[in-house]
Amino acid sequence: MPKRHPGLIPLSHDHHHGLALALRCRKQALGQIKPTGAEGLRLRAREFLTLYAAELRSHFEAEEGILFPKMSLHVPEGEELIADLMRDHESVRLAIPKLQATVGLGKVIFDLGDLLERHIRREERELFPLFEQHAAVIGADEIAEKLTNFLELARRRD
Repeated sequence: MPKRHPGLIPLSHDHHHGLALALRCRKQALGQIKPTGAEGLRLRAREFLTLYAAELRSHFEAEEGILFPKMSLHVPEGEELIADLMRDHESVRLAIPKLQATVGLGKVIFDLGDLLERHIRREERELFPLFEQHAAVIGADEIAEKLTNFLELARRRD
């Protein structure tokens, strides 16, 4: 398997954290992680909110503000994929307030974990290879620098 373009590595690191959380969310909702029940679900909801604030929010902003527009401009065959990924981002944002629920929290957490995993896998398996395939046309090094700077600033701010 070829190495990831250096500009995408910070996003792939976030994806690693997101996939681990997605797995814990699904397992928690199924009662496979202790503590089980309402206590465990509240714990997982807090963990999701913490990761969202620390990484996912700025990750989404970097993709939406830097990566997606540049790819849409130079890689027309990626437009539908990018639109789907944007919808996923919005679905995650809309689910965040639902993590405060007391009723139905297990389903919210399971569904959010499932969405996050599917989303990350699509980016890693479809979007990033498309980026790498068109790196020269897109201006990958410039995007890499912008992504890195954006994420560093955003995470210092938070």
